[in-house]
Amino acid sequence: MSTIGQHPFLSFAFRPFYLLAALFAAGAILLWAGGFQGAPEVSGFLWHAREMVWGYTGAIIVSFLLTAVATWTGLPPLRGIPLALLVLLWLLARAGLYLPHGLSISAVASGVFYLASVIIFAYPIIKTRNRRNYLPIAALLLFGITGACFDGVLLGGQGDILNALFAGTVMVAAIIGFVGMRVIPFFIARRLSVKQVASPQWVMLAGLLMPALAVVLLLSSTLPYAVTALCIATGILFLIQLIRWWERGVLSEPLLWILFIGFGFTGLGLIAFGWTYTFAPFYLSAATHLITVGGIGVMTLGMMARTALGHTGRAMKLSTPMPLAFCLMSAAALVRPLAFIDPTPTSPWYYIGVHGAGTLFALALLLFVYRYLPYLWQERADAKNNELKIVR
Repeated sequence: MSTIGQHPFLSFAFRPFYLLAALFAAGAILLWAGGFQGAPEVSGFLWHAREMVWGYTGAIIVSFLLTAVATWTGLPPLRGIPLALLVLLWLLARAGLYLPHGLSISAVASGVFYLASVIIFAYPIIKTRNRRNYLPIAALLLFGITGACFDGVLLGGQGDILNALFAGTVMVAAIIGFVGMRVIPFFIARRLSVKQVASPQWVMLAGLLMPALAVVLLLSSTLPYAVTALCIATGILFLIQLIRWWERGVLSEPLLWILFIGFGFTGLGLIAFGWTYTFAPFYLSAATHLITVGGIGVMTLGMMARTALGHTGRAMKLSTPMPLAFCLMSAAALVRPLAFIDPTPTSPWYYIGVHGAGTLFALALLLFVYRYLPYLWQERADAKNNELKIVR
C-alpha cells in the first residue's frame, strides 16, 4: 500500500487541483447565485470575483503549468508531500477568509501560493535553459501580482480595486491565448491527422505581450485608450488564429470544438472589454463575463478534460456525460449576458442570467468531477510510470 506522499493523487499537480478547483468553483457559483454574500471582510461581487479569478482559475493555470513543465524540460514534476503543501496553501487562501483576521491570512496564503508556484515552475525551465518557456514564467508572475494588488487594495492599500480585477481577468485571457496557440493546433493535428498549422513566433509573442502590457496599464490606472487598443487588437488576433486553425472535422470532435468555443469567447471578450472600458463602461460587467464564463469556464473545462485523459493514460475519447457538460458550460456563457438586458435584481432577465448561468456552470463542473474523479484518484490506466507527454 502506498503512503500518502506516494499516492497517485499526488503524482502530478493536475490531479488534486483539477478535482478540488472544480468542486470549489461549483459550490462557490451555486452559493453566489443563491444569494451568499461571501466572507466578512470580502463580500458581494468582490468575493465572487476574487475566488473565481485567483481561486478557481489560478488553481487550474498553476496545475496545468506545473504539469506541462515536466514535459517541456524532461525533469521530474512536483509531487508527493511538496505538492500536498502547495495544495494546502491554496486551500488556506480559500478557507482563511472565514477565520479571525481572515483577509490578512488569506492574502498571505494566496501570495505565498503564487510565489511558490512561480519558483517551482521557473526552476526546471531555468535549469535546462529552456528559453522558449521563459515568457510563461513572467506571465504567471504577473498574474500573481494582479492578485496581490487586488488583495492589497482590499486591505486598505492604494489602487483601484476594479482595475486590479480587470487586470487579473485580462491576464487570464493572455494566458489562455498563449496556451491555446501552443496546444490547440497540436491537438487538431493529432486528432484529425492533418498538418499542424504553425503560429508565427511574432503572433505568439504579440498574443501574450499585448494583453500583458494592458495589465500593467490597468494596474497603474493609466492610458485607458491604450488599454482599449491593446485588448481589441489581441481579441482580433485570437479570432484570426481560430480561422487559420479551422478544419471541418472539428465539429465532430467535442474535445476540439469545446476549445474553439472557449478560445473564441476569450477573443470576443477582449474586444468587448477593450471597447466598453473606454467607451461604454455601463456594459463592462457584461464584457468581463464574456471572458470569465465564456473564456475561462469553457476553456478550463475543455483543457481539464483533454489533458487529464492524456496524462492518466486513457484514450482521447469522451465518455458520458462529458459532451453534456461541454454543452452546459457553453450554454452558461450564452445565458449569462441576459442579466444585462435588465440588471434589476428582481427582473426575470437578471434571474435567468445569474441563476440560470450559475446553475449551468456548476452542473458542468460537477459532471466533470463525477466522470473524472476515478481518473484523477487512481493509477494510470496504461500502468506506465511516466505521465504521457501530450503538452508541448
